Amino acid sequence: MVQSQADDVDGYLAEVPEERREALTRLRELCRGELGGFTEAMAYGMPVYERDGKGEVAFASQKQYISVYVLREDVREAFAERLAGHDMGKGCLRFRKPEKIDFDLLRDLLKATAKGPGAAC
Repeated sequence: MVQSQADDVDGYLAEVPEERREALTRLRELCRGELGGFTEAMAYGMPVYERDGKGEVAFASQKQYISVYVLREDVREAFAERLAGHDMGKGCLRFRKPEKIDFDLLRDLLKATAKGPGAAC
């Protein structure tokens, strides 16, 4: 998907390919459930979850995969062993197929992010 021009996450989800919509909706629900005190917003054409105006988690439907951005380096380092087998960029996890998303791992990453503030990359 080309960078979204949606004003909100509902609009974003309406734009994503149908075969990804269920997984992305589930991911949104997980973020909303685990990231208490965070604000849901749109930034850089994707949903982002901010604390004190700083994005700490985001996700996007890319052309070839779904990206989940865990922007806290301390959280990524704490989960290095569990993240080792995943396709990763500097601050994101990539899932090429919606059915391959590891929601248990994502829940744990979100819980760790929510525990307290930290520096985002």
